Amino acid sequence: MRLRILLGDHPHTAALKSGAITSDLVELDFAVYTPTNKGFKPMVRDGAFDVAEMAIVTYLMARSYDKPMVLLPDVMMARHQFGFAVTNPGAGIAGPKDLEGKRVGIRSFTTTTGAWLRGMLANDYGVNLDAIEWITFEEPHVAEYVDSTTKAPAGKAIMQMLFDGDLDAVLGEKSDDPRVAQLFPDVAAAEKAWLARHGVVPINHMVVVSKQLSDRRPDVVREVQRMLEASRAAVTGKVPAFSKDDMTRSLELITDYSAQQGLIPRKFNVDELFDDVTRALR
Repeated sequence: MRLRILLGDHPHTAALKSGAITSDLVELDFAVYTPTNKGFKPMVRDGAFDVAEMAIVTYLMARSYDKPMVLLPDVMMARHQFGFAVTNPGAGIAGPKDLEGKRVGIRSFTTTTGAWLRGMLANDYGVNLDAIEWITFEEPHVAEYVDSTTKAPAGKAIMQMLFDGDLDAVLGEKSDDPRVAQLFPDVAAAEKAWLARHGVVPINHMVVVSKQLSDRRPDVVREVQRMLEASRAAVTGKVPAFSKDDMTRSLELITDYSAQQGLIPRKFNVDELFDDVTRALR
């Protein structure tokens, strides 16, 4: 069976994408999108792929609108988020609470990195997210979501607006440019403290399969998962590794944050994110 698949270029997908991992059951036709997140919208809106890497918040939102896809228990990308928050040094932002009353840019309000950071700011640092003016540059991947943020002027670039003082801070971008400062001056210490408090690494991307494929060919879904695991096992370096409990805790937290921020209408139980076929693979 030939499958249309979207996966980023990660160390743990290299063996799969090179053809080193093979199957007697499926043949993989890889779509090319640079960056990979450019493929999320066609997957959500048009069901463009049988298997796709997907930002977890995009999936949660798609799930809330009954998009025909289900989650596989395979983490493509996970990382701490504190380094992706930068400020204009002239904005008078000495700490997270100082974001209140400020103009904060973010590529899209629905990005996973943005949702993680806002959740951390609100729940760990007491920031009132409603007191921030959010400036966005892209529409959500999920068309049904009503975005009430302020849109940046057409043609404006997010980091240039920060340099120029048109934004006070930016979430979701990493920069060592001397014209910006870190919201968290000691990123490593902030990450260590947050990990000690919550015991999880934030998940950014996982993998989804079409609901039709899962319903009609569960054997193919199981084979895709086998191939993903085999590709991961071929890596000798550090790759995202999550036990069932670790994955559950991270998914619970980002689901909490997404519900708090109105990205989804209610909090999902983690089991709801899978179907009978993919849940068994956990």
